[in-house]
Amino acid sequence: MPAVNTSGIKKVAILFAGGPAPAANAVISTAAYSFMNAGIEVLGIKHGYSSLIDYTPDKPLVEGKDYFKFDQAKLHHARTSQGIMIGTARTNPGKVVSAPEHLKDPERSAPLKRAYEGLLSLGADALISIGGDDTLKTANKMKMFQDLLPEGSKKLPVVHLPKTIDNDYMGIDFTFGYFTAAETLASEIRNLNHDAEAGRAYFVAETMGRSAGWLAYGAAIAGEACMVLSVEDIVGSLRGSETVTDPVSGKSVTRTIMHLDKVVERIVKLMQKRDADGREYGVIVLAEGLAEYLPAKYLEGVTRDDHGHISIANVNLGRMVSKLIMDAYKAKTGKSKKVTGLQLGYEVRCARPTAFDVMLGSQIGVGAFRALVEKKLNGVMVSVAGQLDIQYVPFETLVDPNTLVTKVRYIETNSDFYQLARSLETYIED
Repeated sequence: MPAVNTSGIKKVAILFAGGPAPAANAVISTAAYSFMNAGIEVLGIKHGYSSLIDYTPDKPLVEGKDYFKFDQAKLHHARTSQGIMIGTARTNPGKVVSAPEHLKDPERSAPLKRAYEGLLSLGADALISIGGDDTLKTANKMKMFQDLLPEGSKKLPVVHLPKTIDNDYMGIDFTFGYFTAAETLASEIRNLNHDAEAGRAYFVAETMGRSAGWLAYGAAIAGEACMVLSVEDIVGSLRGSETVTDPVSGKSVTRTIMHLDKVVERIVKLMQKRDADGREYGVIVLAEGLAEYLPAKYLEGVTRDDHGHISIANVNLGRMVSKLIMDAYKAKTGKSKKVTGLQLGYEVRCARPTAFDVMLGSQIGVGAFRALVEKKLNGVMVSVAGQLDIQYVPFETLVDPNTLVTKVRYIETNSDFYQLARSLETYIED
């Protein structure tokens, strides 16, 4: 039975921003289907905010190039398909808005204004934003910008759908694509394990996971790695600080770093323990976010994106650490050991989604319809918990009201999940 639309919404726009994730099309297609089933027109905004941010009345958005209208043909077998049917981009219209008062500055808020007016030009009545924590920040700013519009202005309710293979989102237990990404990485790690055993060698596999270790830990557990390290592990003797000059302000700032020599020492200790046990091989998993904790000398010349993140791919943490491990192992034992560093990540972002991620993504997509049409909500993130039960989390509980920054969900070091990884890897005394 078709849903009854009493919300007043006649046309909704969907956009996807940031890195890809498995089951993206499950989210997009089920959201589109739910609205279309209620007689609501659905627009797919292509490649995130990249066209909206440049909108002016003299440069209108072009159907086919900047957006398209969903129809049943576009939804054919889309739920389990790979890729992102509306494309993505990292364009950030809220880039220079870092405090609530900035929204009152016409120059700072101009990109948000253009995006808003671009949506109005298409006749949109609501916006569905799909993306990671940076896209959530932008969704919140889009809502806050509209809250300041003059009385009588048309306001588009904004609903956000959480996406990240890193699984470091506050407000939801697991994000769509995480389990597919973890399984794809685990498969690679299992292959590397056999290669390492054959040659009595080691691999240092750098996996995605910029802010927290969920993906690295999941892949290491399922792939039977002998050690996993992420930002949560940089504590005690592994943690330090250094004073550097901020390139923007020119002021001296203190930043947290990892003692790379101590990290390498710990890994070599593990290798020696495995040697004594007759296991002269292994795979060590490092979360890419550790690159943010490298001393400044290792980050010279590394570029940053619109959200201020370093280009981790250009650091190549796995290769860097593998060379240090080889040198330290030889210095400690007098023997040579082949250690190969490699980056694993891009190959998982558009992998064919597992059944669980398709179900999870589909429920999140349906949640967008229920939030806007059934609940008539604005400024909420759709969440799923328990047996795929839909919940709605207000933006203000996820975003700091003063800095407009989202909160990262780290692995708690006293949690059972963290202890699971520790109990399965080769044990060494700190």
